[in-house]
Amino acid sequence: MGYVKTAMLMAAMTALFMGVGYLIGGSGGAVIALVVAAAMNAVTWWNSDRLVLRVHNAQPVPTGDRMGLHALTAELARTANLPEPKVYLIDTPQPNAFATGRNPANAAVAVTSGLLRSLTREELAGVIAHELAHIRNHDTAIMTVTATFAGAISMLANFALFFGGSRERLGLIGTLLVMFLAPISAALVQMAISRTREYAADKAGAEICGQPLWLASALEKIAMGAARIDNNAAERNPATAHMFIINPLHAHKHDSLFATHPATANRVAALRAMAEQRGGVSHAAEQPMSASRIPNTRNRRRTGPRA
Repeated sequence: MGYVKTAMLMAAMTALFMGVGYLIGGSGGAVIALVVAAAMNAVTWWNSDRLVLRVHNAQPVPTGDRMGLHALTAELARTANLPEPKVYLIDTPQPNAFATGRNPANAAVAVTSGLLRSLTREELAGVIAHELAHIRNHDTAIMTVTATFAGAISMLANFALFFGGSRERLGLIGTLLVMFLAPISAALVQMAISRTREYAADKAGAEICGQPLWLASALEKIAMGAARIDNNAAERNPATAHMFIINPLHAHKHDSLFATHPATANRVAALRAMAEQRGGVSHAAEQPMSASRIPNTRNRRRTGPRA
């Protein structure tokens, strides 16, 4: 059902983009709008991972790192039947994480230093599993396309005032309404897609790590940290906010119309219900683990999720 809803929302985004093009330049404008969108998405498709990682000053984590990030990610990637993604670290105190890349073979997972300081290893496994679920579900590509569409629609709407064709069809007031309502509509569709994919990634991530409560506990801690700790790079680039596991912008606390993420309480409730259905309860370790204390799984018996 989630994929059907996503497909419908993507179709709505495409129709909205072509509609704005039509209002500006008639049938020719609609065709031009579609061509422009295709070109923009092609450029974004090939460069989205590098652009996003650069925006957040993410640094690659070397293989065999003392934090055990590569070993943990590799173990979970095997469980998810995925190639091991590249691993990056973002130096910011806000706990958070995101995945990017056009496909599983060209994917990356980025975690913040604040995340490592805040979570247990089990909770960290839940977060990485969630990001791997986004990669496996091709959500990173979907969200890249929708973000590009949203930006292009806003650009077209701003052009509307300068084209006589749109004023002849709609009048000045109608043109102004297009300028304001089209970007809002695009943002709403983008947010709806993001919320849909987050619920799906929570479910798949819990299945990958094998313990829904690990991710539930992690979400609660990340939400508390993100609500009180600034993420300056995200604040400067709010278009990337939908990529994070928890909204980094201190925005809406409920499943409101303009929220980029579902309410954390609703996500946690769904994960707890999933744990009950599985018939097992496994709590995350009680003590947080700093980056230097995350065990290196390469040279010791595994204590994390089973592959």
